[in-house]
Amino acid sequence: MVNERIVQLATWVAKALSTIHGTTIHTRNLKIATLAGDASFRRYFRVTLTTKLRCVTYVLVDAPPPESLEPFVSIALAYAKAGVRVPKVLASNPKLGAMLQEDFGDQLFFSAAEQSANAVELYNAAIQSLPAIMRVKAHRQGTLPPYDRALLERENSLFRDWLLSTHLQLKLTPTEEHMWQKFSEVLIQNALLQPQVGVHRDYHSRNLMMLGDSAEALGVIDFQDAVVGPITYDVVSLLRDCYRVLPAEQLHTLCNTAYELCLHEQLLPVSTSAEQWQRWFDLMGLQRHTKAAGIFARLYHRDDKAGYLADIPTTVAYLQNVASQYAEFAEYQQLLTDKILPAIAAQNVES
Repeated sequence: MVNERIVQLATWVAKALSTIHGTTIHTRNLKIATLAGDASFRRYFRVTLTTKLRCVTYVLVDAPPPESLEPFVSIALAYAKAGVRVPKVLASNPKLGAMLQEDFGDQLFFSAAEQSANAVELYNAAIQSLPAIMRVKAHRQGTLPPYDRALLERENSLFRDWLLSTHLQLKLTPTEEHMWQKFSEVLIQNALLQPQVGVHRDYHSRNLMMLGDSAEALGVIDFQDAVVGPITYDVVSLLRDCYRVLPAEQLHTLCNTAYELCLHEQLLPVSTSAEQWQRWFDLMGLQRHTKAAGIFARLYHRDDKAGYLADIPTTVAYLQNVASQYAEFAEYQQLLTDKILPAIAAQNVES
């Protein structure tokens, strides 16, 4: 069945490239190799076209129904129009569930930052790209969906349902459940009260690509879940990345850079203080990492993707660290320290 699907995709790619290049391309001219996937059900391949005249690579996205190529295609067009460097969509077939797009290569922002002597320069460039994303609130099919209360509640519940109950086999007491609900409500209110802008929703080191030697040559991928939501969300995704931890001093400086940029770009009311921004940022991080820890557990138990389990300790450590800085979260921080983190540590020993 898999081979049949590859043959089907190769036939479509050959036809699409024939149209693009204005000459007949045969499947024998194509090499299709699997690329690393993401947390979705989509599959990715690198297509290498080799003829006497050229050797070019493309990325093939396999998303057969009920998966959809939308809203990726529409958001890609809107982002490109706004000046965000995203892969060009070269051909798509919604019925087949296939899309051919520009190949951004293999150099992740993550790897570049790990190897760079001046990673701050890279992060500054990534921050500078955010205003363009924040201004995209609609595309050709309508407005982006809102990051509303219902979505925030569903995301918060992932932590309790998948990380605590399913993965760690922990059950909250009635007192802990009440405290959890209060904590969750504070996070929801924090998100809803912020200025609402276009949000990539996964703007981190594994979804940014280095397209050249310059720090400014950044490509943006994996934006199909974009919404209209809190202004600090993408800043948190970048600076409190689940996959790469920044030194505290760097994080503080970069967070302030984002604050000043948003003020300068008139995306923030001029009355917004640095203290207000910091609280928005910190609590937005609590919400994002609450969701992410639950998703990592779900990816393992529901989708058989064990690789994300390694990211749970870092993600929950963010929760403990930030909660410890706010007196109102003292009980939650105690729950993390006394019950949740030891259970995670025990799981790691067992595995």
